[in-house]
Amino acid sequence: MFGRLTLLSLIIAMSLVGTNAAAQELPPRKETLATLTKVNQYFMKKYADYRATSHAGGVTRPSNIWTRGVYYEGLMALYAIHPREEYYRYAYDWAEFHQWGMRNGTTTRNADDQCCGQTYIDLYRICPQPEMIRKIKANIDMVVNTPQVDDWWWIDAVQMAMPIYAKLGALTGERKYYDKMWQMYSYTRDTHGDHGMYNAKDALWWRDQDFDPPYREPNGEDCYWSRGNGWVYAALVRVLQEIPADEAHRADYIADFRAMSHALKACQRADGYWNVSLHDASNFGGKEASGTALFVYGMAYGVRTGLLDREEYLPVLLKAWNAMARECVHPDTGFLGYVQGTGKEPKDGQPVTYRSVPDFEDYGIGCFLLAGTEVYKL
Repeated sequence: MFGRLTLLSLIIAMSLVGTNAAAQELPPRKETLATLTKVNQYFMKKYADYRATSHAGGVTRPSNIWTRGVYYEGLMALYAIHPREEYYRYAYDWAEFHQWGMRNGTTTRNADDQCCGQTYIDLYRICPQPEMIRKIKANIDMVVNTPQVDDWWWIDAVQMAMPIYAKLGALTGERKYYDKMWQMYSYTRDTHGDHGMYNAKDALWWRDQDFDPPYREPNGEDCYWSRGNGWVYAALVRVLQEIPADEAHRADYIADFRAMSHALKACQRADGYWNVSLHDASNFGGKEASGTALFVYGMAYGVRTGLLDREEYLPVLLKAWNAMARECVHPDTGFLGYVQGTGKEPKDGQPVTYRSVPDFEDYGIGCFLLAGTEVYKL
């Protein structure tokens, strides 16, 4: 009897190990690419007129705003692994329509306005013409040549603008872009608000000074908004992709990236997603794709480049990616569900459901494309 129980226990244990191993396997590349192309095709079909303005919330905005800039970041990432002519043309024609410029001109200091410049630079790298980057370079040069370092007062801005400095530094070889980038990042990190937007104790970020302590979530925890932290996490990836090994603060960016990775791993939900409020599942707790996608993007990059331990983080990111691919993507249309609308905290853009359409669809799809392309590269 004892022998049979021992054998039975061994068989059960072995089957569980096999199930766990299977759950951690990377999806086939063809499957991942098919998912990405389906979601992207939904967007390109629905928003075929890249010139069209947005009227969300009764406000008219041009199509080179930050939400569309994030989409094109994802599209350029998809183009890098699947270079279809229609992707390049959709991006190039959009940039050309906007005359390679920003919503509020070359004197803007607003990171949301500058976000489109990331794609302009990526397009320039494919087929360089000076006019493609003249305006974004002039704009960033203006910031570099002035003393202010407090432009990024909300953490979303770190992703919208910071990679541009890294790209221009890599493109020109001029360290002034790296130096200014660090000054602005470290000011947001350590000084803005009362003591900076980054809580080193939890290795997570408050969205802006409105959420500095004593502000608390309903359960008494700090308010760490998922997508806001995702923006910073993605920005660190996009900067590390660009800066050289000997850049003065590369080790600092890596340290923050690893600390955030550890903190994010600890608060992943059982179903693979992350809550909109990272430390309070009771505050609009539910599935959410945009923050989750940005965390997958970062972790997949970290695993692929050796910055994160593969055995520790691969199961985490695959659990999230597989959940999104299976549960967020509508199989008939490619529509992406569970995307929180624009805002700054957990309550904004609610309710978030499988069928709910956010006020802007573009940034959520951009985040998903960034995540999926990194999974594909694994």
